[in-house]
Amino acid sequence: MVELADIFRIHGSQYRARFKNHMLPNHLKAMQAIEECRTEALGGHVYFCEKCGENHYSYHSCKNRHCPKCQNDSANEWLQKQQELLLTGTHFMNTWTLPDSLRQLARNNQKIMYNILFKASAATLQKLALDPRYVGGEIGMMGVLHTWRRDIGYHPHIHYIISAGGLSPDGTQWLFAGKNFLLPVKALSIIFRAKFRDELKKTKLFSAVPADTWKKIG
Repeated sequence: MVELADIFRIHGSQYRARFKNHMLPNHLKAMQAIEECRTEALGGHVYFCEKCGENHYSYHSCKNRHCPKCQNDSANEWLQKQQELLLTGTHFMNTWTLPDSLRQLARNNQKIMYNILFKASAATLQKLALDPRYVGGEIGMMGVLHTWRRDIGYHPHIHYIISAGGLSPDGTQWLFAGKNFLLPVKALSIIFRAKFRDELKKTKLFSAVPADTWKKIG
């Protein structure tokens, strides 16, 4: 079975020689960590069995959060903990993304843009959920950032798992949403566009955004 580390070890140096100047520092760091994971480059430790007298040498793992090999167990543990936090009942999935005109800006300024994407989308969901016509209360949700499509093209987006209901403003009761509908897409888009724009205005990146972008985002 071919692993990601094998591909990086075989083709990594050639890829970096061609694209290094276009890669972010954290991408280069992750790539190096995966290549060195569980190899002599990171050293290791020896296990000795007193019963059979045999030694077993084990290389250290890189512990980089992007490494699919050494972080697999941690990922599964995290998933299990998140599932235990889910309320019993129906949930909805909601996805937020950015238009093409913002993706290069997002890739070059990931920390700022991802934070704004999370902040604006979460605030939009909560604002509309408080409307008595839909939920009338504060919803529970968990968001996960994805940065790639299945074809490995850059495409930052957030998937939210959202409770089909919310806590009333006075905190005394649970208000159920409809089984087949949570919030209207058109209204979400309008609110999100405004919130995203307001947050981006607080940064130096706003002037780099084409004017027609604000007709697409949402």
